[in-house]
Amino acid sequence: MDTYFENLNKKLKNYQRAIPCLLVDLDVLDKNINTLQSNLRPNADLRIVVKSLPSLDLIDYILQKINTHKLMVFHQPFLTDLASKLDNEKDVLLGKPMPIKTAEYFYQNLPQQTNEFNPYTQIQWLVDTKERIQEYIHLAKQLQQKIRLNIEIDVGLHRGGFSSLELLKEGLELIKENSNFIEFSGYMGYDPHVVKLPKIILSEKKALKKANEFYKQCKNEVQQNFPSLWKENLTFNGAGSPTLNLHKTKESPINDIAIGSCFVKPTTFNIPSLEEFHSAAFIATPILKKFKNTTIPGIEKFKSLLNFINPINKQSYFIYGGYWKASYYYPKGIKENSLFGHSTNQTMINASKKINLKIDDFVFLKPQQSEFVFLQFGEILPIRNGKILKAWQLLKNK
Repeated sequence: MDTYFENLNKKLKNYQRAIPCLLVDLDVLDKNINTLQSNLRPNADLRIVVKSLPSLDLIDYILQKINTHKLMVFHQPFLTDLASKLDNEKDVLLGKPMPIKTAEYFYQNLPQQTNEFNPYTQIQWLVDTKERIQEYIHLAKQLQQKIRLNIEIDVGLHRGGFSSLELLKEGLELIKENSNFIEFSGYMGYDPHVVKLPKIILSEKKALKKANEFYKQCKNEVQQNFPSLWKENLTFNGAGSPTLNLHKTKESPINDIAIGSCFVKPTTFNIPSLEEFHSAAFIATPILKKFKNTTIPGIEKFKSLLNFINPINKQSYFIYGGYWKASYYYPKGIKENSLFGHSTNQTMINASKKINLKIDDFVFLKPQQSEFVFLQFGEILPIRNGKILKAWQLLKNK
């Protein structure tokens, strides 16, 4: 570990400029991709979650490695940016229901097409209620274009979606009656609660069985009672990084697995079901100032006491930036000073005398999540064999 980060420190100190940056280690990323592929059943498609990997360069890298053409998008600006760049093979599923005004805005402000992406046939809009289905029917009529709808079902997370077959029948009937304007494209049922519920409430095995049984009932409802909506290529999406390993067998009702965070594994995903995956993303930021001991405004006279109580106060540093959703990782033992307070400008960190950091050295943090943290940086610096490669740009966020 020391050799790895000492090498990165040297490379960053000799890079174009010294500012907070986001690193993605492609060697670790490749290992995570291999781990993923060795644990998947062959009859399930992978769908890359864009919010967790908000860079087209990063997404393209993974798409080519795992040989898929499917994406899940949660943010309209990302969708608009992608619509100007994707080819005619990509399939995009919305990961949450979009307000109808947002969907209208998307179609009214389509980017100039320099590619072959079709925003009507290659997007599946997610709908969670009968009322929202009606809104999208109205939109399709306005556009005079047929659009695809995927129905969100509640498999136990209780964050929305159709939660009973009775309500689902009403939604399917509405789609059937308006089949000239709407195409039924499948279901989405997200199940992270399965691995997060305390066992004393419901075991993982029982929670998974309950979720899968309802999913199967919803599939049967279409096949048996709405045969005109049934097609062999329907999208039955589910899982996610926390539960992808629970859908290895043919017992799983899904054929479309959405994953993103496991590729870079931020610390929130340090869970048993992902123990084979490793962190591929780091924040690196330079040290601006260094001081012997620690002095806190207003309590300067207690300086010696603070240094005596905790040896970590023997050295204090101010870094460039801070207050990210991230955990200090290297050098081991550095810690943000809670008395001085948070700062997004210059954060005080402390270290014992054992740690030899100098001004302009970099410290490293592990992001707690990727979807928000990545967007706080202008670009991603991919690294291969310890070398910094050409920067990858992030998707447009407005």
